[in-house]
Amino acid sequence: MVLSVFEIFKIGVGPSSSHTMGPMTAAARFLDLLRDPASRAPGAGAPARLSCRLHGSLAFTGRGHATDRAVIQGLAGQTPETFEPEAAAAAVRRAQEEGRVAPPDLPEMGFEPDADLVFDYGPPLPGHANAMVLEARDAAGVVAARETYYSVGGGFVLTEAELARRDQAVADDAPLPFAFRSASQMLDMALASGLGVAGMMRANELARRDGAELDAGLDRIWATMSACIDRGLAARGELPGGLRVRRRAGPIHEQLVAERGLNRAAPHTVNDWLTVCAMAVNEENAAGGQVVTAPTNGAAGVIPAAIRYHLDHVAGARPTDVRDMLLTAAAIGGLIKTNASISGAECGCQAEVGSASAMAAAALAHVWGGDARRVENAAEIALEHHLGMTCDPIAGLVQVPCIERNGLGAVKAVTAASLALRGDGAHLVSLDACVETMRQTGRDMGEKYKETSLGGLAVNVPNC
Repeated sequence: MVLSVFEIFKIGVGPSSSHTMGPMTAAARFLDLLRDPASRAPGAGAPARLSCRLHGSLAFTGRGHATDRAVIQGLAGQTPETFEPEAAAAAVRRAQEEGRVAPPDLPEMGFEPDADLVFDYGPPLPGHANAMVLEARDAAGVVAARETYYSVGGGFVLTEAELARRDQAVADDAPLPFAFRSASQMLDMALASGLGVAGMMRANELARRDGAELDAGLDRIWATMSACIDRGLAARGELPGGLRVRRRAGPIHEQLVAERGLNRAAPHTVNDWLTVCAMAVNEENAAGGQVVTAPTNGAAGVIPAAIRYHLDHVAGARPTDVRDMLLTAAAIGGLIKTNASISGAECGCQAEVGSASAMAAAALAHVWGGDARRVENAAEIALEHHLGMTCDPIAGLVQVPCIERNGLGAVKAVTAASLALRGDGAHLVSLDACVETMRQTGRDMGEKYKETSLGGLAVNVPNC
């Protein structure tokens, strides 16, 4: 597997990894370009004014996903990893009131959001549905630098040149002991090595960093996920955006706690524990809070809910199981990203919640004693039963149907893992075949169902 666990799981901010984190990262990368005098166009002076043009899904749902704010914040020097809410808000106010941004290690530059941030609702650029073009001009209006960036899902950002060599752009050059690029290769290597999926992923990570750094990084990911669950369960009120969607995770959790231990509780109530944790995360994401892409922000609740379920409800669960769960999930997420997509704008929600559910199912199957064949089977079952799922957020907000959908993705993950463990690992549809089917389905899916809010629930439910 060529993708690291820390590429699949990134700590960032909501509401969207592709529409918020990606544009912020792209804008910050453009600043790096401007800091290099050698990148300046011949004959151009120092950059004095910036502009940004959003294309495709970034244009159609950018306002609901806070893409406009993310661009301004990125041009002011913010990144998802170092995000400072107060400084970021101040940068937006300054751009709106003064028409200026002040990035570190660069002169102040003009940027008036109403004029310099354009939502282009024409045909998307050919490279990807999430595209943005950043431009800097000198005081005379001469173009000093221009770059096209593609936000390809999960917070990953590629330039036009990087997109042309996409596989290499997301690969790590370090030699890896288990560089599988398909599920069949993963199974062959597991059989030959005697290691499980988590063991192979750990060996790959240890080729990049030492064990203490790896474990500390995994623990930080889970600590961030767990804290996000707890904040979501504690919060009340309405989510921002105008739909007046009320937070429900907290009140539902209160009911579940009150019912705990009562003989009248129905067995299916365990599903409510799963869904409430997933919803708590995605309510935090919708509010612009800190989340972990898993593999995206829109699907950030599935894996944390599965992990919390394992720790709180499964006999014999150990805190150290979390590391293996994250490693196993990252293996599956990496395969899906490498061979299909984790981007809703590219393949619909099957690529986001479907991928997250497959990752969670694999992780649960592993810590519940499944070998590599059952882990692969669990991932396939979960992904198969998300095939064809569209991405049609109402008003372009990551709220409806996204929040509940994460809860159902977590329930499917538990069911898929349990079904896989009931078998011997043999099954008709391979994970590779399912991933390829998802890719083809996404390619054939109408653009209005791929995070543009031009179809589905987005046009059949009033936005106010």
